[in-house]
Amino acid sequence: MASIQLIATCPMGLEAIVAREIKELGYEDMQVENGRITFKGDELAICRANLWLRTADRVLVKMGEFKARTFDELFEGTKALPWPDWIPESGEFPVEGRSHKSQLSSVPACQGIVKKAIVEKMKQSYKREWFPENGARYVIEVALMNDIALLTLDTTGASLHKRGYRKLITEAPLKETMAAALILLSRWRPERPLYDPFCGSGTIPVEAAMIGWNIAPGLRRHFSAEHWPIISEDLWEQAREEAFDAVKDDFPLQIAGSDIDPKAIEVAQAAAKSAGLARELKFSVLPVAKARPEGDSGCLITNPPYGERLGDKDEATAALRDLGSVTLHLDSWSIFVLTPSKQMEHYIGRPANKKRKLYNGRIECAYYQFFGKSPLYGPRD
Repeated sequence: MASIQLIATCPMGLEAIVAREIKELGYEDMQVENGRITFKGDELAICRANLWLRTADRVLVKMGEFKARTFDELFEGTKALPWPDWIPESGEFPVEGRSHKSQLSSVPACQGIVKKAIVEKMKQSYKREWFPENGARYVIEVALMNDIALLTLDTTGASLHKRGYRKLITEAPLKETMAAALILLSRWRPERPLYDPFCGSGTIPVEAAMIGWNIAPGLRRHFSAEHWPIISEDLWEQAREEAFDAVKDDFPLQIAGSDIDPKAIEVAQAAAKSAGLARELKFSVLPVAKARPEGDSGCLITNPPYGERLGDKDEATAALRDLGSVTLHLDSWSIFVLTPSKQMEHYIGRPANKKRKLYNGRIECAYYQFFGKSPLYGPRD
């Protein structure tokens, strides 16, 4: 197949990080927009992107984009696209949709029109009137924005944040994709210590270990496109072999986490064991006030409790104050905190070297970055 247009979706604020990851995979022809990065690749790129992208949500095939102010325009534009090139006779092809600032505002109606148009296109190609839809799954999305319809095929399935190692969760866990983003933004290097004093279910330490050892985040899971005939099993095998060969686990990691909740630590230990990293990560039950990271310098990366979803705001504020007190003893460490609090600089006792707006779910947060005295740590876009 000729060059395929692919889209990596991501939360607002992470576009530059996802774009960097795509470039590191060898795909440089890309366009960065709010919440998505469009790039060109081939069938192997679909495999590699799903296996390797740490901070993206999904990898989509861009089927087409066109103006659609009326149902007729939506129908004809959809029908003109090469659906039979991707979807076999037996394929299951549900249609999802969303609409924003468009004349076609009824999402169910748009889904129905798109489904009907695809069926008509497939009737022409396969010379049959009915399709069983009992084969591989091809989730189609029609996204309308300012009267422009974007139609895509989802190659991923369950969101990329679902790595496969977290069988249990705590309340309001940090997504794996966001944890990876915090680490990549920190400029942490695997030969240096990393510590999370509010580790919860252990997502930041586990993601850090995977980054440190260059473990592809998708190695322990499967993707929708693995069942598509258009992408051969050989390509998936090639991409997985490349990922296994890229693992660098021949040096020790200095990664630790602590939390005041014993149940959270149990969940963190289970996640580390499931990820094959139990021997490399240290977890302890400890209030933040007693946290003392080991090492002369390193990165403290954390997502403290917000108080908005988990109860008492006073407790969340006290936790931030305690964190500020702990950092007084860590002047050679770089401190990275994701929080909706506007008082983080006050608690730390100095202005942040850098702040970045990020969304943890629907909560607007700032990623406060306080660089330590060590020259190894500096800003990263």
